[in-house]
Amino acid sequence: MHDRSILIVEDNQTLRRLLEYRLGKYYRVRSADNGESALDVIEDGLPDLIISDIMMPKMDGFALLAALRNDDRTRTIPFIFLTAKSDETARAQGLGQGVDDYISKPFDVDYLLNRVRQILERTKVYQTKLNSNLAKDFSDKLLPKTLPNIPGYRTLFYTQPKEAGGGDLFDWVQAGPNSYLFTVGDIMGKGLQAKFYAFSFLSYIRSMVHTMLEYTTSPGTLMRRVNEMLIKDQVLEETFASLLLMLWEPDHHRVTYASAGHCRPILVMPDRAGIVEYSDMVLGLDPGAEFHDKTFELPSQSALLCYTDGLIEQTSMSGQQFGEIGVAQAAKSSFGSDRPVHELLTHLLRRSQEPRFADDILVFWLQRN
Repeated sequence: MHDRSILIVEDNQTLRRLLEYRLGKYYRVRSADNGESALDVIEDGLPDLIISDIMMPKMDGFALLAALRNDDRTRTIPFIFLTAKSDETARAQGLGQGVDDYISKPFDVDYLLNRVRQILERTKVYQTKLNSNLAKDFSDKLLPKTLPNIPGYRTLFYTQPKEAGGGDLFDWVQAGPNSYLFTVGDIMGKGLQAKFYAFSFLSYIRSMVHTMLEYTTSPGTLMRRVNEMLIKDQVLEETFASLLLMLWEPDHHRVTYASAGHCRPILVMPDRAGIVEYSDMVLGLDPGAEFHDKTFELPSQSALLCYTDGLIEQTSMSGQQFGEIGVAQAAKSSFGSDRPVHELLTHLLRRSQEPRFADDILVFWLQRN
């Protein structure tokens, strides 16, 4: 629990030391002896919860609470009054200012510890729910609502974020009269931060692709430009990403791709499934990195499986990750199904230690009939 911080505001030195000792067993504790000093401490870092006396010199607890509630940075910090003022007028004033609890002295330290724990857990639940809602909003904006509908082909897409989600991204754009450019990527990191960077990163890619498609449809050339932008950008300078750019030309049954450290696609046919070899360096590491185009033909009765690392890193019943080989075997067993992506995921989960995926998953299935 030492990842959470408590600020104690109390002018009685003996009581302040007692609270520091008891709360310090579970939390990072800072203290101040009046409201003014407390505001100085808060300037050095926001606490997760404040326990404050009311009657103090210079600035009392009511004035401190009012100052915090009038500041957007501090207005949501949970606040407990711990005071000898036990009259109903003072209690009503505190509750009216939005205090989270009002505990009268003398008090039971164990009761105070329980209230602190309950309030911090409640705050964590609210924050998790807020992060989840934000992540869902990011995800909705990151993902396309439709896929190309080309006779003789099936295009299927599925994604399942884990809680707040990570940095998986997918997009496509029509690159020419009968060609389509797909983007499959993964921003390093977990949770809402990775989702934010994925959102920013995809915005970069979209704007760059729309601009450069007038001059080139080469995935390798586009990838070099993405890498340059990623390294030069000050906001994203600490961001590393794997990315697959793939140009699909259905008239020629041709796929040209460039990969920057992304999970290698799997070519699936009725009797076998093979990994599409080749990958260049992950984006964001080397400003001079080169990225190359590779081209292959999609045979009749075949499918190309693209995905993110949530599939290969899933733990099987043997305790080992499925890896590319395990995913390829699942893809082969799913080929020919009316719902190949569903069959693929079901195949993996039936052979997993846990009945659910441990990470975000993203799957794109391009099938030639």
